Amino acid sequence: MEYTRLGRTGLKVSRLCLGGMTFGWSCDEATSFRILDRAFDSGINFIDTADIYSFWIQGNRGGESESIIGRWLATKPRREVVIATKVRGRMWPGPNGEGLSRAHILQAVDDSLRRLQTDYIDLYQTHYPDDDTPLEETLAALDTLVRAGKVRYIGCSNYPAWLLLKTLWLSDKHHLARFDCLQPHYSLFNRDEFERELAAACDDQGIGVIPYSPLAAGFATGKYTRSNRQPDSTRTGSGLIQKLLNNDQAYVALDVLHDLAQAHSVPVAHIALAWQLAQPVITAPIIGARTLEQLEEVLGATRLHLTAAELSRIDQATKGF
Repeated sequence: MEYTRLGRTGLKVSRLCLGGMTFGWSCDEATSFRILDRAFDSGINFIDTADIYSFWIQGNRGGESESIIGRWLATKPRREVVIATKVRGRMWPGPNGEGLSRAHILQAVDDSLRRLQTDYIDLYQTHYPDDDTPLEETLAALDTLVRAGKVRYIGCSNYPAWLLLKTLWLSDKHHLARFDCLQPHYSLFNRDEFERELAAACDDQGIGVIPYSPLAAGFATGKYTRSNRQPDSTRTGSGLIQKLLNNDQAYVALDVLHDLAQAHSVPVAHIALAWQLAQPVITAPIIGARTLEQLEEVLGATRLHLTAAELSRIDQATKGF
Protein backbone atom coordinates (compact mmCIF):
# COMPACT_ATOMS: atom_id res chain seq x y z
CA MET A 1 0.00 0.00 0.00
CA GLU A 2 1.18 3.51 -0.80
CA TYR A 3 0.70 6.45 1.60
CA THR A 4 0.52 10.19 1.10
CA ARG A 5 -0.07 13.37 3.06
CA LEU A 6 -3.61 14.59 3.54
CA GLY A 7 -3.46 17.91 1.71
CA ARG A 8 -0.90 20.26 3.22
CA THR A 9 -1.02 18.49 6.61
CA GLY A 10 1.54 16.02 7.92
CA LEU A 11 -1.04 13.26 8.37
CA LYS A 12 -0.19 10.17 6.29
CA VAL A 13 -3.09 8.22 4.83
CA SER A 14 -3.33 5.23 2.50
CA ARG A 15 -3.96 5.95 -1.18
CA LEU A 16 -7.26 4.08 -0.86
CA CYS A 17 -9.84 5.01 1.78
CA LEU A 18 -12.41 2.43 2.89
CA GLY A 19 -15.94 3.82 2.91
CA GLY A 20 -18.33 2.63 5.61
CA MET A 21 -21.70 3.46 4.07
CA THR A 22 -22.51 -0.21 3.46
CA PHE A 23 -21.95 -1.19 7.09
CA GLY A 24 -25.28 -1.86 8.74
CA TRP A 25 -27.08 -1.39 5.42
CA SER A 26 -26.15 -3.85 2.69
CA CYS A 27 -23.71 -5.90 4.77
CA ASP A 28 -24.18 -7.12 8.34
CA GLU A 29 -21.73 -6.66 11.20
CA ALA A 30 -19.89 -9.94 10.65
CA THR A 31 -19.31 -9.12 6.98
CA SER A 32 -18.34 -5.55 7.87
CA PHE A 33 -15.71 -6.87 10.29
CA ARG A 34 -14.25 -9.16 7.61
CA ILE A 35 -14.06 -6.24 5.17
CA LEU A 36 -12.46 -3.98 7.78
CA ASP A 37 -9.95 -6.66 8.80
CA ARG A 38 -8.93 -7.35 5.20
CA ALA A 39 -8.58 -3.64 4.44
CA PHE A 40 -6.46 -3.09 7.55
CA ASP A 41 -4.28 -6.13 6.82
CA SER A 42 -3.75 -4.85 3.25
CA GLY A 43 -2.39 -1.54 4.58
CA ILE A 44 -5.48 0.65 4.35
CA ASN A 45 -5.32 2.90 7.41
CA PHE A 46 -8.02 5.37 6.33
CA ILE A 47 -11.75 4.72 7.01
CA ASP A 48 -14.57 7.12 6.18
CA THR A 49 -18.14 7.07 7.47
CA ALA A 50 -20.88 9.50 8.57
CA ASP A 51 -23.20 9.77 11.53
CA ILE A 52 -26.32 9.41 9.36
CA TYR A 53 -25.26 6.04 7.90
CA SER A 54 -27.58 4.19 7.61
CA PHE A 55 -30.43 6.49 8.74
CA TRP A 56 -31.98 7.09 5.34
CA ILE A 57 -31.83 3.39 4.46
CA GLN A 58 -33.33 1.74 7.50
CA GLY A 59 -35.54 4.48 8.89
CA ASN A 60 -33.65 4.54 12.18
CA ARG A 61 -31.78 7.48 13.68
CA GLY A 62 -28.48 6.60 12.11
CA GLY A 63 -25.16 5.78 13.67
CA GLU A 64 -25.08 2.08 12.81
CA SER A 65 -22.00 2.36 10.59
CA GLU A 66 -20.12 4.33 13.26
CA SER A 67 -21.18 1.78 15.90
CA ILE A 68 -19.90 -1.16 13.83
CA ILE A 69 -16.62 0.62 13.12
CA GLY A 70 -16.34 1.49 16.81
CA ARG A 71 -16.72 -2.13 17.90
CA TRP A 72 -14.11 -3.15 15.31
CA LEU A 73 -11.78 -0.28 16.24
CA ALA A 74 -11.75 -1.46 19.86
CA THR A 75 -9.85 -4.55 18.68
CA LYS A 76 -7.14 -2.60 16.83
CA PRO A 77 -4.32 -0.19 17.80
CA ARG A 78 -6.10 3.19 17.72
CA ARG A 79 -3.00 5.09 16.63
CA GLU A 80 -2.72 3.00 13.46
CA VAL A 81 -6.16 3.91 12.09
CA VAL A 82 -7.28 7.25 10.63
CA ILE A 83 -11.01 7.64 11.25
CA ALA A 84 -13.06 10.15 9.25
CA THR A 85 -16.73 10.84 9.86
CA LYS A 86 -19.24 13.52 8.93
CA VAL A 87 -21.86 15.77 10.53
CA ARG A 88 -24.90 17.63 9.11
CA GLY A 89 -27.82 15.24 8.61
CA ARG A 90 -30.82 14.78 10.92
CA MET A 91 -29.90 12.66 13.93
CA TRP A 92 -32.63 13.45 16.46
CA PRO A 93 -36.07 15.10 16.47
CA GLY A 94 -36.59 18.84 16.80
CA PRO A 95 -35.28 21.96 15.11
CA ASN A 96 -31.66 21.37 16.17
CA GLY A 97 -31.56 17.70 15.22
CA GLU A 98 -29.74 18.53 11.99
CA GLY A 99 -27.54 21.23 10.51
CA LEU A 100 -24.17 22.84 11.15
CA SER A 101 -25.06 25.07 14.09
CA ARG A 102 -22.82 25.10 17.13
CA ALA A 103 -25.60 23.41 19.08
CA HIS A 104 -25.89 20.52 16.64
CA ILE A 105 -22.16 20.03 16.06
CA LEU A 106 -21.20 19.95 19.75
CA GLN A 107 -23.83 17.32 20.51
CA ALA A 108 -23.26 15.31 17.32
CA VAL A 109 -19.51 14.98 17.84
CA ASP A 110 -19.98 13.55 21.33
CA ASP A 111 -22.49 11.06 19.94
CA SER A 112 -20.05 10.04 17.19
CA LEU A 113 -17.19 9.66 19.66
CA ARG A 114 -19.35 7.39 21.83
CA ARG A 115 -20.38 5.22 18.89
CA LEU A 116 -16.82 5.05 17.54
CA GLN A 117 -15.51 4.18 21.03
CA THR A 118 -12.68 6.69 20.78
CA ASP A 119 -11.76 9.99 22.39
CA TYR A 120 -10.80 11.72 19.14
CA ILE A 121 -11.79 11.80 15.47
CA ASP A 122 -8.94 12.19 13.00
CA LEU A 123 -10.95 13.95 10.28
CA TYR A 124 -14.34 15.56 11.03
CA GLN A 125 -16.20 16.71 7.92
CA THR A 126 -19.30 18.78 7.25
CA HIS A 127 -21.40 16.47 5.09
CA TYR A 128 -22.96 19.20 2.94
CA PRO A 129 -23.62 22.95 3.34
CA ASP A 130 -26.16 24.43 5.75
CA ASP A 131 -27.63 27.66 4.41
CA ASP A 132 -29.39 28.34 7.73
CA THR A 133 -26.15 28.67 9.72
CA PRO A 134 -23.49 31.37 9.28
CA LEU A 135 -20.18 29.93 8.11
CA GLU A 136 -18.42 31.70 10.98
CA GLU A 137 -20.54 29.82 13.52
CA THR A 138 -19.79 26.44 11.92
CA LEU A 139 -16.06 27.10 11.64
CA ALA A 140 -15.86 28.43 15.21
CA ALA A 141 -17.60 25.30 16.52
CA LEU A 142 -15.20 23.07 14.60
CA ASP A 143 -12.26 25.12 15.86
CA THR A 144 -13.50 24.53 19.41
CA LEU A 145 -13.41 20.78 18.77
CA VAL A 146 -9.85 20.95 17.42
CA ARG A 147 -8.66 22.99 20.41
CA ALA A 148 -10.40 20.55 22.78
CA GLY A 149 -8.64 17.58 21.17
CA LYS A 150 -11.87 15.89 20.12
CA VAL A 151 -11.03 16.43 16.44
CA ARG A 152 -7.59 16.62 14.82
CA TYR A 153 -8.37 17.82 11.30
CA ILE A 154 -11.50 19.18 9.64
CA GLY A 155 -12.87 18.91 6.13
CA CYS A 156 -16.01 19.31 4.06
CA SER A 157 -18.02 17.36 1.53
CA ASN A 158 -20.19 18.44 -1.41
CA TYR A 159 -19.05 22.10 -1.30
CA PRO A 160 -18.81 24.17 -4.51
CA ALA A 161 -15.52 25.96 -5.16
CA TRP A 162 -16.76 29.43 -4.19
CA LEU A 163 -18.00 28.19 -0.80
CA LEU A 164 -14.86 26.20 -0.08
CA LEU A 165 -12.69 29.24 -0.79
CA LYS A 166 -14.93 31.46 1.32
CA THR A 167 -14.49 29.13 4.31
CA LEU A 168 -10.71 29.24 3.88
CA TRP A 169 -10.80 33.05 3.84
CA LEU A 170 -12.92 33.15 7.00
CA SER A 171 -10.65 30.70 8.78
CA ASP A 172 -7.65 32.82 7.91
CA LYS A 173 -9.39 36.06 8.89
CA HIS A 174 -10.58 34.79 12.27
CA HIS A 175 -7.58 32.50 13.02
CA LEU A 176 -9.74 29.36 13.04
CA ALA A 177 -8.96 25.79 12.05
CA ARG A 178 -9.43 25.44 8.31
CA PHE A 179 -10.73 22.73 6.04
CA ASP A 180 -7.81 20.57 4.95
CA CYS A 181 -9.83 18.06 2.97
CA LEU A 182 -12.68 17.99 0.45
CA GLN A 183 -14.88 14.98 -0.30
CA PRO A 184 -16.46 15.51 -3.74
CA HIS A 185 -18.54 13.25 -5.98
CA TYR A 186 -16.04 12.43 -8.70
CA SER A 187 -15.40 9.63 -11.17
CA LEU A 188 -14.72 9.00 -14.85
CA PHE A 189 -18.47 9.24 -15.38
CA ASN A 190 -19.02 12.34 -13.25
CA ARG A 191 -16.16 14.69 -14.06
CA ASP A 192 -17.45 18.15 -14.88
CA GLU A 193 -18.48 19.45 -11.45
CA PHE A 194 -15.11 18.72 -9.83
CA GLU A 195 -12.85 19.49 -12.75
CA ARG A 196 -14.49 22.80 -13.71
CA GLU A 197 -13.27 24.74 -10.63
CA LEU A 198 -12.80 22.56 -7.56
CA ALA A 199 -9.71 20.69 -8.78
CA ALA A 200 -7.77 23.92 -9.37
CA ALA A 201 -8.97 25.42 -6.07
CA CYS A 202 -7.86 22.36 -4.09
CA ASP A 203 -4.51 22.21 -5.86
CA ASP A 204 -3.86 25.91 -5.25
CA GLN A 205 -4.87 25.82 -1.59
CA GLY A 206 -3.30 22.50 -0.64
CA ILE A 207 -6.61 20.77 0.06
CA GLY A 208 -6.65 16.97 0.20
CA VAL A 209 -9.24 15.34 -2.06
CA ILE A 210 -10.98 12.06 -1.18
CA PRO A 211 -13.62 11.45 -3.87
CA TYR A 212 -16.66 9.35 -3.09
CA SER A 213 -18.20 6.98 -5.64
CA PRO A 214 -14.96 6.85 -7.69
CA LEU A 215 -16.34 3.79 -9.50
CA ALA A 216 -19.55 5.60 -10.49
CA ALA A 217 -21.79 3.49 -8.23
CA GLY A 218 -20.36 0.36 -9.83
CA PHE A 219 -20.66 1.42 -13.46
CA ALA A 220 -16.87 1.74 -13.81
CA THR A 221 -16.36 -1.84 -12.59
CA GLY A 222 -17.68 -3.17 -15.89
CA LYS A 223 -20.59 -5.08 -14.39
CA TYR A 224 -23.04 -3.06 -16.49
CA THR A 225 -23.01 -4.01 -20.16
CA ARG A 226 -25.07 -3.26 -23.23
CA SER A 227 -26.81 -6.61 -22.81
CA ASN A 228 -27.09 -6.53 -19.01
CA ARG A 229 -28.18 -3.14 -17.78
CA GLN A 230 -29.77 -4.41 -14.55
CA PRO A 231 -27.17 -6.55 -12.75
CA ASP A 232 -27.78 -7.63 -9.16
CA SER A 233 -26.84 -4.40 -7.40
CA THR A 234 -27.98 -2.23 -4.52
CA ARG A 235 -27.00 0.84 -6.55
CA THR A 236 -29.20 0.36 -9.61
CA GLY A 237 -31.52 3.06 -8.29
CA SER A 238 -28.69 5.59 -8.18
CA GLY A 239 -29.40 8.76 -10.14
CA LEU A 240 -25.99 8.55 -11.83
CA ILE A 241 -26.58 4.93 -12.86
CA GLN A 242 -29.95 5.79 -14.33
CA LYS A 243 -28.32 8.52 -16.44
CA LEU A 244 -25.63 6.15 -17.69
CA LEU A 245 -27.68 3.03 -18.45
CA ASN A 246 -28.95 4.27 -21.82
CA ASN A 247 -26.01 6.50 -22.71
CA ASP A 248 -24.17 5.08 -25.73
CA GLN A 249 -21.04 7.14 -24.98
CA ALA A 250 -20.83 5.54 -21.54
CA TYR A 251 -20.57 2.06 -23.07
CA VAL A 252 -17.98 3.26 -25.58
CA ALA A 253 -15.94 4.53 -22.64
CA LEU A 254 -16.41 1.20 -20.87
CA ASP A 255 -15.00 -0.52 -23.97
CA VAL A 256 -11.81 1.50 -23.52
CA LEU A 257 -11.59 0.53 -19.85
CA HIS A 258 -12.12 -3.13 -20.75
CA ASP A 259 -9.37 -2.98 -23.40
CA LEU A 260 -6.87 -1.49 -20.96
CA ALA A 261 -7.86 -3.90 -18.20
CA GLN A 262 -7.26 -6.82 -20.54
CA ALA A 263 -3.89 -5.39 -21.59
CA HIS A 264 -2.79 -5.10 -17.96
CA SER A 265 -4.53 -8.31 -16.80
CA VAL A 266 -6.39 -6.45 -14.06
CA PRO A 267 -10.06 -5.85 -13.16
CA VAL A 268 -11.75 -2.94 -14.92
CA ALA A 269 -12.08 -1.15 -11.56
CA HIS A 270 -8.27 -0.89 -11.36
CA ILE A 271 -8.19 1.18 -14.54
CA ALA A 272 -10.79 3.66 -13.23
CA LEU A 273 -8.99 4.02 -9.90
CA ALA A 274 -5.51 4.23 -11.45
CA TRP A 275 -6.72 7.08 -13.71
CA GLN A 276 -7.90 8.98 -10.63
CA LEU A 277 -4.79 8.19 -8.57
CA ALA A 278 -2.60 9.53 -11.38
CA GLN A 279 -3.96 13.03 -10.75
CA PRO A 280 -1.70 14.90 -8.28
CA VAL A 281 -4.65 16.63 -6.59
CA ILE A 282 -6.26 13.31 -5.56
CA THR A 283 -5.34 11.98 -2.13
CA ALA A 284 -7.37 8.79 -1.80
CA PRO A 285 -10.52 7.60 -3.58
CA ILE A 286 -13.13 6.21 -1.17
CA ILE A 287 -13.89 2.60 -2.07
CA GLY A 288 -17.03 0.92 -0.78
CA ALA A 289 -17.71 -2.79 -0.51
CA ARG A 290 -20.65 -4.90 0.58
CA THR A 291 -18.76 -8.18 0.17
CA LEU A 292 -15.19 -9.28 0.76
CA GLU A 293 -14.95 -10.17 -2.94
CA GLN A 294 -15.76 -6.58 -3.93
CA LEU A 295 -12.97 -5.31 -1.70
CA GLU A 296 -10.48 -7.84 -3.10
CA GLU A 297 -11.33 -6.64 -6.60
CA VAL A 298 -9.95 -3.13 -5.96
CA LEU A 299 -7.13 -3.65 -3.47
CA GLY A 300 -4.33 -3.85 -6.04
CA ALA A 301 -5.29 -0.65 -7.86
CA THR A 302 -2.54 1.43 -6.25
CA ARG A 303 0.11 -0.77 -7.88
CA LEU A 304 -1.09 0.02 -11.39
CA HIS A 305 0.57 2.96 -13.12
CA LEU A 306 -0.88 3.91 -16.49
CA THR A 307 1.19 5.48 -19.24
CA ALA A 308 0.58 9.02 -20.46
CA ALA A 309 -0.90 7.60 -23.67
CA GLU A 310 -3.28 5.35 -21.72
CA LEU A 311 -4.37 8.21 -19.49
CA SER A 312 -4.99 10.38 -22.56
CA ARG A 313 -7.07 7.63 -24.15
CA ILE A 314 -9.24 7.37 -21.02
CA ASP A 315 -9.53 11.12 -20.80
CA GLN A 316 -10.73 11.44 -24.38
CA ALA A 317 -13.24 8.60 -23.97
CA THR A 318 -14.86 10.15 -20.91
CA LYS A 319 -14.89 13.83 -21.86
CA GLY A 320 -18.29 15.36 -21.38
CA PHE A 321 -19.35 13.38 -18.32
